Amino acid sequence: MYTTLISATQLQSLMASGQPVVVFDCSFELMKPAEGDAQYQACHIAGAVRANLDRHMSAPKGAADAASGGRHPLPSREHFAAWLGSVGLAPDVQVVAYDRQGANYCGRLWWMLKWAGHEAVAVLDGGLQAWQASGGAVETGTGQERPANSYPLGAPRAVLTNTDTVLSQLGNPVQTVLDARAAPRFRGEVEPLDPVAGHIPGALNRLFSDNIGPDGRFKPADQLRAEFDTLLAGRDPASVVHHCGSGVSALPNLIAMELAGLGRAALYAGSWSEWCSDSRRPVAKSI
Repeated sequence: MYTTLISATQLQSLMASGQPVVVFDCSFELMKPAEGDAQYQACHIAGAVRANLDRHMSAPKGAADAASGGRHPLPSREHFAAWLGSVGLAPDVQVVAYDRQGANYCGRLWWMLKWAGHEAVAVLDGGLQAWQASGGAVETGTGQERPANSYPLGAPRAVLTNTDTVLSQLGNPVQTVLDARAAPRFRGEVEPLDPVAGHIPGALNRLFSDNIGPDGRFKPADQLRAEFDTLLAGRDPASVVHHCGSGVSALPNLIAMELAGLGRAALYAGSWSEWCSDSRRPVAKSI
């Protein structure tokens, strides 16, 4: 079972072995939402299922049963399971998620599957670029439909927290908020997406892409461990709550902490876009 990362060569061996595996293409472009579908149709791993951030990994706007707020609200676990069943996923099958944007979007599917109780899911290290460099088979088009089934939810294997909990624990050492947005947004100098600039008071900042090395793959575990140890500066890794703008780009930080041997920390999926939607919540700036 692969539960964090899988290399392109490991995935090729897995496919050749005949063991069941389902690959999801999660490519997406935040400022051009239709671009991810176009990228998938132009080139994807042979047999890969399309997983779109807006359609499959977020609740419709205004959904009464959404599991979080923010710009990309989480669907309920039940709605997510219904989609997993519609693409024929079974709970005992190895899943591999990838994108071509530095694991920025496939991490969301990785986390959601853990949240649904599916532990056998891994991110393709290096994404589509690594797969193509290794000679992996690709194809074009919309992909083939898979026979639908019923996907049974399991006990959550990931921790989801909410705004009320984060607010109630501000300043308490049992909570360390870690913000994955770019430093100028964190400091409150600019805010291109949300109505308020700044950050949750007391939060630390680590840009999500800092986990990726020059080769497009996650940095080695010992390097990640050293970087997080420096950032946390003695704070308990189990106290970390990851967030970003809308609960998507926080996931590379969460995955990197797990790779570093620091455990699977909590996710505040509503993130800054939900936090700043109420002017009564405190905002910090460090300009």
